[in-house]
Amino acid sequence: MRAMTGLEEAQRRLAEIPLLQVTLNEPLWKHTRFGLGGPAAVFGCTADEAAFVEAVRRVRASGAPWVVIGMGTNLIVADEGFPGIVLRYDGARIRIDGNRVTAEAGAALQALVDAAIEAGLQGYEGMTGIPGNVGAAIYGNAGAYGASISDRIVRVRYFDGAEVRETDREGCGFRYRESEFKRRRLRGEPWLILSAEFEFPAGNTEEMRRKAYDIRAVRNQKYPPDMKCAGSIFKNLLWEKLPGLARAAVPPEVIKGGKVPAAWFLDRAGAKGLVRGGIRVSEEHANTLYNAGGGTAADFRALAGELKRRVRERFGIELEEEVQYIGFGEVSP
Repeated sequence: MRAMTGLEEAQRRLAEIPLLQVTLNEPLWKHTRFGLGGPAAVFGCTADEAAFVEAVRRVRASGAPWVVIGMGTNLIVADEGFPGIVLRYDGARIRIDGNRVTAEAGAALQALVDAAIEAGLQGYEGMTGIPGNVGAAIYGNAGAYGASISDRIVRVRYFDGAEVRETDREGCGFRYRESEFKRRRLRGEPWLILSAEFEFPAGNTEEMRRKAYDIRAVRNQKYPPDMKCAGSIFKNLLWEKLPGLARAAVPPEVIKGGKVPAAWFLDRAGAKGLVRGGIRVSEEHANTLYNAGGGTAADFRALAGELKRRVRERFGIELEEEVQYIGFGEVSP
């Protein structure tokens, strides 16, 4: 009798976990906003924290390649898919107690924003319309219009592979579009976010609703809800870290909050309207790539690489993607 591989053994052990839904050869394009990517050999999802933690324990022990995803907003999956195990935590409960809000990692970020507004809690209305879930937003320290998710975090509950632990805001190591959770995953020692607690000052619900409505209208114009994109692709750049050539080129009025929009450099490098296969750069915003239909992950990588080359050669800076890549030969956690 043929011995089972690590992947087959992990699949068998995952199927034994109550409340964990397991499928084979799950098309990952269904789980990404770009609509790109081949299948995951094994896909497991659950809204139960204990089931998710147990699933992570078992796949870690199996030795099979694995990765955890969220809603797939900032995710580019290889056309060949991922030859291992993909897990997703779907716990989405939100609880409000006075000026404190607790949200599970699988809750939509928009649901958290809406809940805070309706409770008269101020601080996140600027993040209206950002797609994705709470866990991914914390992982990448998402933000917009002067607000970041790190602004109101009190503590985060996470699984480090051995134990469920908590850390305060300082322990999250937040920086611009960065966190300790992101850095640890890149080092292959992930802290997997389970839930977070937030604290807000009181605000005027009607004023926050109006602000959120206005921001949603602007965002929907830039990124229509049916556009297969992730918003901005490349991180904005910190003015103080730009090389002299780039600093000399940037007019003072472009610098906002110590940052220069990546779109400014991309626009001057001729990014708007560029096409690779079915992937295009928006004619309206140079930092927006989208799947116009029939695009592939290879198209995306080629176009992103061309944009980076153009900016590097003209300004001497290296743009860094906000999107994450899966199935391109990266090392599993």
